Amino acid sequence: MNRILHIAYVWSMVVITVAITFYLAYYGYDYYSTPKVERFYTEHHDWFKPSGIFGHGLGIVGTFLIAFGVAIYILRKRYNFLSKYIRLKYLLEFHIFLCTIGPIMILFHTAFKFGGIVSIAFWSMVAVVLSGVLGRFIYIQIPRTIEGRALTLQEVEAEKENLSSELMSQLQLSSKEQELISAFSSKDPQRRKTVTVRTIKQLLKEKNVSKKQSKELFRMIVRERSYGKRIQRLKKMQELFKYWHILHMPFAIIMLVIVIIHVGITLAFGYKWIF
Repeated sequence: MNRILHIAYVWSMVVITVAITFYLAYYGYDYYSTPKVERFYTEHHDWFKPSGIFGHGLGIVGTFLIAFGVAIYILRKRYNFLSKYIRLKYLLEFHIFLCTIGPIMILFHTAFKFGGIVSIAFWSMVAVVLSGVLGRFIYIQIPRTIEGRALTLQEVEAEKENLSSELMSQLQLSSKEQELISAFSSKDPQRRKTVTVRTIKQLLKEKNVSKKQSKELFRMIVRERSYGKRIQRLKKMQELFKYWHILHMPFAIIMLVIVIIHVGITLAFGYKWIF
């Protein structure tokens, strides 16, 4: 998937999410804005209430979307399901999409009434969604291959070393010049600040290389510098990712258990929607 298609793919999901939220809010505004004690007497109470055809349907569809989004992502990540057809990063975005729309539908399914065991499930769901947004931010900070696999620290350092060796062989640098480029691409932010872009460009100018080659070499030097930043970021993000799982998983499990109990109770009381 090229960059333009990827942007269109992401924005289409954003537009769909906003459109569904707006539609549900607009369609049920009169009912949802009515005080809870007065809703029973409104014309559309049997339609919008949590056990009504529309309200109940939102709960079922929303729960299905969450379950499907979680299941397909786990199958792809742990068992390489559909690995030949879709990259993990695109499936992650689809997982986030489904697990955003699902909770929105469930929110309207509750008719904004939170109490008892349902409130625990709801706030657990909110915690899962918010921690998922945080997890997505951490995920995109970790350097990855084109297939979406996270690069190891050793792989990033090896790429940096290979690029550095190629630069040295092409430029035939003195020890002082090597030190300048090394400082420019250093993992240490303070050391990087000691050498500016202008310094590097002046160095290339003094090497008497062609303008075209100078641009290419400068891009290589900048890329080497980016590897230094990647190494720093990778260490931090891998550590954060460990803590993120501690936050995300318990709330997801709590939500799952309570949803199962909630569904069991509704079935026991005969709420079977349209079936």
